[in-house]
Amino acid sequence: MKRIAIICASLLAFSLLTSPAHAWFWGADTYTETRYPVVLAHGMFGFDSLAGVDYWYRIPGELERSGADVHVTQVAALDGTVKRGEQLARQVEEILATTGADQVNLIGHSHGAPTIRYVASVYPHYVASATSVGGVNQGSRVADVVKGVTDDSALAESTVETLGNALGNLIGLLSSSDYDADVMASLSDLTTDALTRFNQQYPEGVPADRCGNGNRHGSNGVQYFSWSGTQPLTNALDASDALLGATSLVFDGANDGLVGRCSSHLGQVIRDDYRMNHLDEVNQLFGLHHLWATDPTSIYRQHANRLKNSGL
Repeated sequence: MKRIAIICASLLAFSLLTSPAHAWFWGADTYTETRYPVVLAHGMFGFDSLAGVDYWYRIPGELERSGADVHVTQVAALDGTVKRGEQLARQVEEILATTGADQVNLIGHSHGAPTIRYVASVYPHYVASATSVGGVNQGSRVADVVKGVTDDSALAESTVETLGNALGNLIGLLSSSDYDADVMASLSDLTTDALTRFNQQYPEGVPADRCGNGNRHGSNGVQYFSWSGTQPLTNALDASDALLGATSLVFDGANDGLVGRCSSHLGQVIRDDYRMNHLDEVNQLFGLHHLWATDPTSIYRQHANRLKNSGL
């Protein structure tokens, strides 16, 4: 009888801890409740939601369930960094107006990293922190190769421009975006030469040593962070692995399939060797990732808690 009572008590405790009631029992879950709203900015060929599929797959919900105020933005799927940055800045202004917040925490993936860096540099009074996820902060070897091919061949340039813009505009149509696509502007701004010039103009958080850490605290008052993966092939069921495995071959060192490890560095480098490829970093496709890797949503939750504990 005593054993049965212990079992029943254990089951009751387990049910309380794993049900919504536990929040009332132990107090509200505020693990990701940052001081400022979290604003997510997508990368090249990105969107907020496409035909019902979220770019940041399950990430907003995982942050919101523990208190974060999350806003998913949408800028041009394909365009230059400055244009995308100005588009994002207008949306940040709307978020500040509707929430009453003084600043936001920006998180940008891929081309979203230089996009949020532009906003942080030009409008620092809007931004508490800027976090780069698999960010193209010092250029992408893939962009260098494609741009080099198109510069040498009018046919190649015409083909890339036609197909790229067609796909970008289709993404815009399916995601209800009003922005026109400009694939050549995207490619040009993601090359090593272009990012070198960009970093000279907007140097906050950029490491002095290519593979080192940058200053976490920028001279503009914004705090900078970054993380990335270095494993292009992660899950045999993930259809994107084949493409990222192919693009990874143009790199000399570790990369996530589209961005080199060192190029992803910005501010405080949290980690640059997750077992993730470029799409795993935003929990795509549909949450498929390396079986032995950390769940991508957990990394975002940990970072939100980091921001919270930093008063951000």
